[in-house]
This record gives sequence, C-alpha cells and structure tokens, in this order.
Amino acid sequence: MKLAFAGTPEFARVALQALQQAGHEIALVLTQPDRPGGRGLQLQPSAVKQWALSQGLPLSQPRSLRLDGKYGADAAAAQAQLQAAAPQLMVVAAYGLILPPWVLTLPALGCLNIHGSLLPRWRGAAPIQRAIEAGDARTGITIMQMDAGLDTGDTLLEEAVTITPEDTSATLHDRLAALGARLIVQAVDDFAHAGQGRLQPRPQPAAGISYAHKIDKAEAALDWSQPAVVLERRIRAFDPFPGCTTVLGGQLVKVWRAEVVVAVSRAEAAGPPGCVLQADGHRLVLACGEGALALMQLQRAGGRRIGVRELLQQLPLRAG
Repeated sequence: MKLAFAGTPEFARVALQALQQAGHEIALVLTQPDRPGGRGLQLQPSAVKQWALSQGLPLSQPRSLRLDGKYGADAAAAQAQLQAAAPQLMVVAAYGLILPPWVLTLPALGCLNIHGSLLPRWRGAAPIQRAIEAGDARTGITIMQMDAGLDTGDTLLEEAVTITPEDTSATLHDRLAALGARLIVQAVDDFAHAGQGRLQPRPQPAAGISYAHKIDKAEAALDWSQPAVVLERRIRAFDPFPGCTTVLGGQLVKVWRAEVVVAVSRAEAAGPPGCVLQADGHRLVLACGEGALALMQLQRAGGRRIGVRELLQQLPLRAG
C-alpha cells in the first residue's frame, strides 16, 4: 500500500522501519525540524529523519501544518508534497504536530495513529511516563482511526502489556514500540488486502478518560513530603527524561533508581521528609512523607550514573 508517514522519535522510527520492511511503499515521510541537542546544542535530526535519509525516502520537515498559521508557507509546501505523493493512507506515530482537517482527509483511507496506551486512558503527549507514574498495572498500544479530537478516534486494534515493578519509561517504551510496529503492520495489511474488512472500528468508551500531560522539567525535583511509593514510581517514569533531582550535600543530584524501604525503625521514622536516615557506605536512605526511600543509582552534575557506594565515597553524607 502507498503510505505517508508522520513521526519523530525512536518510537515512530521502529514503526516506519517495520512498515517499509513489510513491503509497503513510503511515498512521503514527515518529521519535526532538527532541534538543538547534546552538550554543544548542535542541531540534531530526529530518529525518523535519520532512517528516512538512510533509506532514500522522500522527506518533509514543516514547522507547522496550519495553512493559516505563522508558518503557513511551510504548511502549503507540505500540502503540495502530500498531494503529489497521493498516499492511500497516512500512519502517524508521536509526530508532535496537530494534524488539521486538510491532512486528515487527504488520504483516501484517512489517517491511523499508533498510541502508547489503552485508550481512552492516557490520551495526550506522555502516556508511557504517566502510566508508570500513576502506578498502573498495565498499559498497551492502541491503533486508532484519527479524527479532529485529541486521541479521540475509533479504536481499530489494541493489545495490553504488563507494567513490571522494574519498568522505567525507557524499558516500557522499547516494548511498546515493538508492539506498535507489529500492530500497525497488521492494521495496514488489513486495509491493503481486505479494505478494512477484518477491522471493526469501535468508539472509545465515555468512562475512564484521562490525559497524559507533557512532561515538564519543573516536575523533576523530588518532593520528599510525598509517600515513598509515589516518589519511586516517578523516578522510574522520568527515566531517561527529564530525570528526578534532589539536593545532597549541597549539590544537585539526579536519582535514577530507588527502592521503597518496607521496614523503618521508630527512630528513623521520626526524621522529617528529606532527612538522611542512613548513610553507611553502601546504603543511603531518606525519609519521605510516608515511609522511606533507599537511593540506588545517582548522577552528579557532569558525571555518569553511579551506584550509591561510589556516590558516598565522593560525597560524604551522614544520618540526620
């Protein structure tokens, strides 16, 4: 089938590669403009752009798709490219731009979206992170027929996965990316060979709607007045971005891994939130609003991720 593809990060690249390897024609790839990144803040191409260039696929990087917006010229150029490509179907995965009505209606069979949750739970920009942060037992992938709303279209396919107690956003992302690639190939194959005959669109239920708001760097600072179980989930949810931070020994430190301390002595439990309860060379425990948290993997500014033993050698701390 002749496809257009719109996506930006690695999650989308995995799907694009799978569609191409399944034999579908990629008539045009849309991805976000290059962004500054790395220590030198040099312009970095997206994962999707890198794949498209390596495969010689037609590429477009409009700053917007709104014909009447600030970047109307970009949108008009993208419109001309899409019209010339004449895709039968468009696949969208973590693209990062809102698709206006002219895009949704341009392909004869419309637009399919790969979404990293079981809709209608966690509509929006950060479904993987918010599912871990909320303590959900499972999440999954939904393939939906796009409409003008925010992740409100009819569901075509979905499959659930378990969120393990060890999952970070990085590990869960990789499992969901692979699952999304498999399901989108299945969906596109159905459109190509059966005219959507096996896929029955189902309206999303009205109950259970929640929104996965974009991750803000301001959320990174750990609030020790919160329960230990909440902080532990947030640490996993914010790995690899933006990472959770706290101040230890007067220095800002990122916390990449922690464990809830089940048994805390009466003396330790009396410590105020954020107080160091234990720092004995191999264990660093801090008091929380409820319970305590043992910090396992940390990172000082400009350094690498290290275990707590190495951190305590570099940054002496003591209980209290």
